[in-house]
Amino acid sequence: MENKEAFLGTGWSFPPEFKKNNKAVVMTSDEADIKSSLEILLSTKIGERIMLPRYGCNMDELLFETLDRTLKTYVSELIKTAILYYEPRIDVEKIDITQSDDLEGELLVIIDYKIRSTNSRSNLVYPFYKEEGTNV
Repeated sequence: MENKEAFLGTGWSFPPEFKKNNKAVVMTSDEADIKSSLEILLSTKIGERIMLPRYGCNMDELLFETLDRTLKTYVSELIKTAILYYEPRIDVEKIDITQSDDLEGELLVIIDYKIRSTNSRSNLVYPFYKEEGTNV
């Protein structure tokens, strides 16, 4: 049976993985590829990619800022702008930023979006936080 959503795209899994038996690259397709692309976009710093110097969100710079309405609005606009320029397969419907734990400093970024070509709705919950690097 032919995959009717193949036009949504196929790309390498991230981080890149290889199948042991035939040494092929593990690929992601369709809606999983879009979610993977969004996670990569949100976790990339601007300037980190040489061939796409404006790709990313720079959310790491906001780690120790006071969490208020201004910061939530700024983060929301960073994400909307990055998706507008670098993920043309979707339309953002709503971005909601909530704190999951006041003392731990974890933000949950909930992105509700619509896939343009299929008109189906989906969402992504992106946890934004840093862990202590004591066991590195």
